[in-house]
Amino acid sequence: MSRIGRLPIAVPAGVDIALDGASVTVTGPRGTLNRTLHPDMRVSREAETLVVTRPSEQKMHKQLHGLTRTLVNNMVIGVTTGYRKGLEITGVGYRAVLVGRKLQLSLGYSHSVEIEPPDGISFEVESPIKLAVVGIDKELVGQVAAKVRASRKPEPYKGKGVRYAGEVIRRKAGKAGKIGGKK
Repeated sequence: MSRIGRLPIAVPAGVDIALDGASVTVTGPRGTLNRTLHPDMRVSREAETLVVTRPSEQKMHKQLHGLTRTLVNNMVIGVTTGYRKGLEITGVGYRAVLVGRKLQLSLGYSHSVEIEPPDGISFEVESPIKLAVVGIDKELVGQVAAKVRASRKPEPYKGKGVRYAGEVIRRKAGKAGKIGGKK
């Protein structure tokens, strides 16, 4: 039995769940999420919990069991508390500014990089070098944060660029000066 798949999903007060065959709709205080799951997986409601079951012990069903439970659990967490992915900017003159809903990044290019957030995602700029991607869909928050990071990935020599909060960049030594060479 899948260690993750067998765990029940607690449904907090104020969260509405609609099960319609392979489609699951979760509504909470922060919004509504909808996802179509694999048709073989069964999600059922038992009192104040959700239980995901698989039809057989086939390898594919075992793989889908934990995945399905995690996807539904992420939806429940998203509509109650939401998700937040922090980013840090390192480099002289590198900064982030919020212009309306758009995120404007100055990252050493000849132009500024503007990123338009998709529906359900917002940017928070805490300081010119600290920002966050906030939303209720965990997958979308991670995807947008990766897009922001890809606008200037951290380089290994000086560490300049956009990195996730707490991400450690492996540094390289760079060129060593000429020692004892020809004059």
